[in-house]
Amino acid sequence: MKNLESMEQFEQLRDHGKTIFMFSAGWCPDCRFIEPVLPEIEADFPEYTFIHVDRDDFIDLCQQLDVFGIPSFIAFEDGKELGRFVSKDRKTKEEVENFIKGLK
Repeated sequence: MKNLESMEQFEQLRDHGKTIFMFSAGWCPDCRFIEPVLPEIEADFPEYTFIHVDRDDFIDLCQQLDVFGIPSFIAFEDGKELGRFVSKDRKTKEEVENFIKGLK
């Protein structure tokens, strides 16, 4: 999973194609819990570009998108928000996959 590097990159990815942003932080134990299965999730949904957003590096973006708990996922297609799985709760592989399957 690639890391978000700038707000310009966020806007480009948000506005072009299908992108899922995962909001996380290095100090977050629930984020570390889901990390090992993320490559499998990415492989199962090749139509999406997956981008890791470090909450501490992009705190203004998190506030703008109402991301107050991590790990959280927000999906966009061509600038339109498709859905969000945003909470402070630990997430399982099945929960994340079900969220993505429900995005149609």
